[in-house]
Amino acid sequence: KEFPHSIYVTDVGQHQMWATQYLELDEESQLITSGGLGTMGFGFPAAIGAKIANRDKDVVLVTGDGGFQMNIQELATAVLEELPIINCIFNNTYLGMVRQWQKLFYGKRYSQTILNDGVDFVKVAEALGAEGIRVTKKEEVAPAVEKAIALGKPVVIDCVIDCDDKVFPMVPAGAPIEDVFDQDDLNKEA
Repeated sequence: KEFPHSIYVTDVGQHQMWATQYLELDEESQLITSGGLGTMGFGFPAAIGAKIANRDKDVVLVTGDGGFQMNIQELATAVLEELPIINCIFNNTYLGMVRQWQKLFYGKRYSQTILNDGVDFVKVAEALGAEGIRVTKKEEVAPAVEKAIALGKPVVIDCVIDCDDKVFPMVPAGAPIEDVFDQDDLNKEA
């Protein structure tokens, strides 16, 4: 479900790519992202700033579990300042974009991407005075979003996803756009 006339903020990673591919923005909506700068941890502070500057708009952060943990303590700031930001965490227990590159281009030599640190984002949210909601199935997303909107307080929606979900299409580093590929191309090669 989309939030009409909202401000969407992304952190850096797979979720950023999915947001830019699938969000439908209208003339009243905005997307705030650091683009290709790779600034993990950008999302939540940017969402707080966006909400302070636009108290009349819904602000939705689309982030990953790695990026959110860079500034997770700012959840206390959002609670203290009564900023009803909806934080949607794509939680795959990995640094997903880096893992995707390691899998596709580096022979599955995974290094420094495994988070699997046992962080319970619902409990963290509740401990800091926010609401926490866990989503494990697609059909749970709409009710979670509706609840988050109705609560009018900072909410963390912990969206558990598979660690091997990938963003496509993609272009290998240093390659021309003509070398773009997707899962179908990979299946043909196998």
